[in-house]
Amino acid sequence: MKGISASIDELLGRGVADVLPKKAQLAALLKKKKIRLYLGVEPTGKNLHLGHTIALRKLQQFADLGHEAILVVGTGTVLAGDPSQRESARPKITKKEIEENIETWKTQAGKIVDFSKVKIQYNGDWLLKLGLAEILEIASHISAVQLLQRDMFARRIERGDTVWTHEMLYPLLQGYDSVALDVDLEIGGTDQTFNMLIGRDLQRKMRGREKFVLTVPMILGLDGKTMSKSSGNTVNIADSPQDMYGKAMSLRDELIKDYFLLCTQVSIGEIESMDKELSRRDFKARLAKELVRVFHGEEEARDAEDEFARVFQKQQTPADIPEIAGLVGHSLIDALVKAGFASSKGEARRLVAQGGVSVDGAIQQDPLRALHEKGLVVQVGKRRFLKTK
Repeated sequence: MKGISASIDELLGRGVADVLPKKAQLAALLKKKKIRLYLGVEPTGKNLHLGHTIALRKLQQFADLGHEAILVVGTGTVLAGDPSQRESARPKITKKEIEENIETWKTQAGKIVDFSKVKIQYNGDWLLKLGLAEILEIASHISAVQLLQRDMFARRIERGDTVWTHEMLYPLLQGYDSVALDVDLEIGGTDQTFNMLIGRDLQRKMRGREKFVLTVPMILGLDGKTMSKSSGNTVNIADSPQDMYGKAMSLRDELIKDYFLLCTQVSIGEIESMDKELSRRDFKARLAKELVRVFHGEEEARDAEDEFARVFQKQQTPADIPEIAGLVGHSLIDALVKAGFASSKGEARRLVAQGGVSVDGAIQQDPLRALHEKGLVVQVGKRRFLKTK
């Protein structure tokens, strides 16, 4: 029993923000039986980032203890668009975009989740089959006042902005996942608390039983601001080892410990020792290497560490710069767009104007400079290099 209690204490301790209604009640249930739980993810982008891995890791921990763990991909809810943390409605997403977004998700999530222990389900399988009578039945259990009290809706109303009806339906649809799967527990970020509690209400009213809610913390981005793909302050699971290491080394010092605690499995004791004994730079370097090791393996982690030292400490160019054909004769801004270093000519011009682009070590001021030769090394920012071919 001591072993079971210790496992439960760890499960409901590290990487957990809150358990509702009470942690002690969930702990007591876990001692009595194996439970069914799920984590929902919305296919709104192609890349998963470190923020996603916190809940994924917690889901896997439950699976490792023998509980029935499910990863729900929101192929139905994504059509309504999650309004969480948004001050305006999400743009509508197409079926093609959904399919493209989830194409690589299993590979990315598989870095954390063992899919021999965790099942994948798609909520479109039940949500898209609901008839009008069933939707009205679900809606009859939650008041409009309850939905409009949501913080981001209240702020919009106060500003005189619009709250769209399909956004108000989102919590009901996500909440119904709990009923359709008949779960004991839902895991999600703290930004999902409102949606998950709607699911708790629906489970209690429609199935007459309790559903627990476990929230995990949300980490800030590399720059200390809210982590988001649009801000470019994320470390993505699909990042190359070199990019992942370099991004981690740009992390604000005060966030190193949080990233260690939430995004790795290094013991708390070891993290505390490093925090006390190492310089900020060495502490951060340990984190960068550990992140690369988790997602790419030990050998790639050592190579990324060596490459970072070569480029940034010894001021040398990378040992293996990708060569891109078809750039000779093009202007610098055309080359940046063609290589994928800028999404548009306008962005490429800004990079040059900010002094962020060099050719063979010389900062460039002319965005229309022609690249006349093969073998020119173009550097953008601190980490991106290409060679003309």
